Amino acid sequence: MVPPLVLDIDGTLTDAQGRLDPRVFEVLPSWDAPVVLATGKAFPYPVSLAHYLGLPQTVIAENGGVVLADGQVTYAGDREAAQAVADEFVARGGDLGWDAADTVNRWRETEIAVSLDADEALLREVAASYDLEVIDTGFAYHVKSHGVEKGAGLELVCQTLDYDPADFVAIGDSENDASTFRVAGRSFAVANADDVAKQAADEVLDESYMDGTLSVLEALRES
Repeated sequence: MVPPLVLDIDGTLTDAQGRLDPRVFEVLPSWDAPVVLATGKAFPYPVSLAHYLGLPQTVIAENGGVVLADGQVTYAGDREAAQAVADEFVARGGDLGWDAADTVNRWRETEIAVSLDADEALLREVAASYDLEVIDTGFAYHVKSHGVEKGAGLELVCQTLDYDPADFVAIGDSENDASTFRVAGRSFAVANADDVAKQAADEVLDESYMDGTLSVLEALRES
């Protein structure tokens, strides 16, 4: 029996250019246990990926702000406060860093994402004045409510599906995966992970990106 998985997407199921590694279509659809896709991206992204992988739509989006399990959607976080931070940040000379379409935030329901090219110090100052936090996922700065985390999302998924979080194996690469690592029974940081993720993981892999993830999945199947 293979264990259930909770997998980050960007930097974990992708290559160094951010493209989805096609090997996910070889290994995940046949995984004989729940697979939870956990990401900082907006809700439609992991739902779409689950759909095209032929997996049940069990996802944690927006760093735990949106959770879908067994057809039930749960929200956490204050989107209006995050938008207020974004508005004040821009009014004070900041730039969110996206084009007019802003597909990064268009479907985001619980937080706001800001380009890594933005003025981080100003963004953190404004966020703190609204009692919100900023995390760096390697993809963007995310303005979010305190306590909204992927790990809390995993606990909610487990309550819904009647699993023990300790049964899960987690793989990720970023600060926003650290809470998942603390909740899951076993955790792995791919070699390209940031320092926060590496410190939180049970094991840091020698391989990066999907190569690292695949090494764990192959070992789990063999064992």
